Parts: sequence; structure tokens; C-alpha cells
Amino acid sequence: MTHDESFQAKLWELIKEVRFCMLTHRHADGSLHAHPLTMQNRSLHPGEPVHFFVSRKTEVGQRLRADGNVCLAFGDPDKDIYVSIAGHATISEDLAKKKALFSAMAKAWFPGGAEDPDLELVEIEIRHAEYWNVKESKTTQVLKMAAAAVSGNPPHMGEHREMDLAK
Repeated sequence: MTHDESFQAKLWELIKEVRFCMLTHRHADGSLHAHPLTMQNRSLHPGEPVHFFVSRKTEVGQRLRADGNVCLAFGDPDKDIYVSIAGHATISEDLAKKKALFSAMAKAWFPGGAEDPDLELVEIEIRHAEYWNVKESKTTQVLKMAAAAVSGNPPHMGEHREMDLAK
């Protein structure tokens, strides 16, 4: 397994159960705007995009067509896992992909199934990713922070990695 493949495997390990994230994009007036979305992926192999379903009735698809630069923020505070993914979003009309990703949960939003005319498939090409995975218990974290406050040296907790994945 290459370094990139190892990083991507770790990234998937961290986000596969979180599934929910905030997708941040540029609004028409230039400001940043975020939406909560549910990741549709069942896997995330190197080079594979992150997938989401959005409604044509919302501004999300329009905004992403105008400016596809996005940031995905995943977080699991109970496990102290945080992931940031910067990438480029496109809207896909690939019906086969929609069908492959469609689930019973998606049917709540899109009752017409994968062929629902309101359903848009958003694909995010990962260009940069970063994660923080604090594995220490809360007690250990507090002790390390207290020691750092006394010593003046920042605490070292968990794992932090980042990687540019753009081709």
C-alpha cells in the first residue's frame, strides 16, 4: 500500500461512521455558506470522490456549479475525531451511480428513488485532507494539558496528519 493509499484508508476509517458533515461553499455574494449533508459513500478508495445527494429545489447545486471549491468538515466529539477535506464539487447526472448509492434513508428525502427528478448527485474530488485523531482518554488529555501549562511546552496528543491528494 502506497503512502497515499494508506492515508486514504485512514481517512475512510475516520469518517465512514460519522457520515454527516458540513459542506462549506462560496455563496453568490462571496461569503461562505455551510449546509449539513449525509455522505452516501459505502467505501472511499484512492481517487474516488465523496458523494452526497442534494435537492434541486435548494441553492446548493446552483452554487456548486458556479464555484465548485468546497470544504467538508466531519467531527465526532465523543471519539475526538475531526476531519477536514478540501476539494472540488461537480454535479453528476450518472443514474447508475445514483442507483448504486441510493438507500432507504435517502428515500425519506427523495420519495421517487434514484430517478427522483429532484435528486442531484454531488461528487467531491478530494484535493487536500487533514485529520486529528486524539486517542488518549479525557483524563489523560487533561493531565497532559495541565503538564503543558506548567512546563510551557504544548501538549502532544493523538495523531494529526494532512496530505495533498490533487493530481
